[in-house]
Amino acid sequence: MADEDAQGASGSLYAGSAPRVRRVVSLVPSLTEAVAVTEPGLLVGVTDWCTHPAELDAARVGGTKNPDVRRVAALAPDLVLANEEENRAPDLDALRAAGLPVLVTEVRSLPQAFTELDRALTVGCRLRRPAWLDEAEEAWAATPAEFDVPAVVPIWRRPWMALGRETFAGALLARLGVRNILASHPERYPRVPVEELGSAGAGLVVLPDEPYPFSAQDGPEAFPGLPAALVPGRELTWYGPSLREAPEVLRRALRAALG
Repeated sequence: MADEDAQGASGSLYAGSAPRVRRVVSLVPSLTEAVAVTEPGLLVGVTDWCTHPAELDAARVGGTKNPDVRRVAALAPDLVLANEEENRAPDLDALRAAGLPVLVTEVRSLPQAFTELDRALTVGCRLRRPAWLDEAEEAWAATPAEFDVPAVVPIWRRPWMALGRETFAGALLARLGVRNILASHPERYPRVPVEELGSAGAGLVVLPDEPYPFSAQDGPEAFPGLPAALVPGRELTWYGPSLREAPEVLRRALRAALG
């Protein structure tokens, strides 16, 4: 009996009749967590920035922007997971030139996140669709646009940068009723002087703790007179199992800031 048939008969996560994927390298923290929660034994390589789950046991292959292509190839993965925004095209081309299959996701909206997660897991990794993905979709479908407030969303300082057009984090906030005032900016992550950010007509500043680690002591003081919502970056910017809890986590942070 074929291995895939045996796995399917026992109710495994593995699906279909295509050859089973046994070794995966993920170059995206969100996708790393998605695979690890669904079928942890698949991961043989991850980036230095892959922090979830905490017990992750896989070889480290460098950063998202500078993976060690030779080390990835030496791990002999059946699949490399990547993202068009987080990973650089020359690195992905080098991996393909080494004969490795690379699946590249694009995530700029919530529906796209669900579609791409399903594609990465069921088409790329050849797993059955996990229950947590359905739970995440249901959680967001049941979430109302509770707020009605224009906001600015810095993601870095020195220099100051903020969310611009077509970003996943901006899409999540929009679903909650928080309107990014830079959503029509020609750049996705524009550099904007803090004076302009603070005087652009926002009623709220949203400060995630990644990629820059904004905190109560580092960030709100730059926006006097504006309520500041301190939000976990993982719930705002990661697409994966954290999407199940993200609606409530973000709503709590926004309520705390807006009273």
